Amino acid sequence: AQLTTEIFGLFAPGRPEIALQMASLPIRTTARHDAAYIAEFYVTMHALAALHKEGQPLGEHLHWAAKQARKRLPEASYAAAMYDFVWLQYQSAIPWEQARDALHQRYQVEHADGYDMSHKPGNGCYAGGINFGASLVSLFYGEGDLRETIRIGTLAGWDSDNPTATWGGLIGFLISKQGVEAAFGRTFSDRYHIHRTRQGFPRPIETFPEMAQRGVAIIDRVVSGEMQGVVDLRNDCWRIPLDKLD
Repeated sequence: AQLTTEIFGLFAPGRPEIALQMASLPIRTTARHDAAYIAEFYVTMHALAALHKEGQPLGEHLHWAAKQARKRLPEASYAAAMYDFVWLQYQSAIPWEQARDALHQRYQVEHADGYDMSHKPGNGCYAGGINFGASLVSLFYGEGDLRETIRIGTLAGWDSDNPTATWGGLIGFLISKQGVEAAFGRTFSDRYHIHRTRQGFPRPIETFPEMAQRGVAIIDRVVSGEMQGVVDLRNDCWRIPLDKLD
């Protein structure tokens, strides 16, 4: 549910409640309970990307957005407990490696807060819960730096391509293709060969500009139809009524 539903957040800029309505059924085709709450956390953070203020440090925005998304996690869920635990580790100023090891001890060994997936095949390394905790380690300690966030997410282990894909996508969206290329000191192709890993699509090779155009068309419909906002073609912008956030 995580990687295939985050984009609904981008389709509802600044309005996570609408993003969550659109993502609810897609999330629940594969997830329930905490796994669904975690997917909704990521959707919320993607919706809040549109509220990043010009000149605001990226890490500051991401920590704020994570705090907003945390408010939507049920207090009795292990997802909420994991968030609070990892945040406390980060706030204590210990190195990220120690925070990662503390996460492993608490949830994979001690099965705290009702989390018990380590008896599954592969010690449950693929499970949404422990990978949510690992993703928070890389998010908090990465502090908005794309390469550092990806580095920590990769080295943290478990199903490490998931957190890195999530934050790589979100930070990449915030800093643009040019920002990603600047971070790595190189250019990247704009072509995507979906049939390398998935089959049955009408066009095996897409380009990111084409996907972006389709995405903008969807946002136009959401802004005008779901948000009662305005698609301002003259000024090339959306006018979106926002809810008050802390």
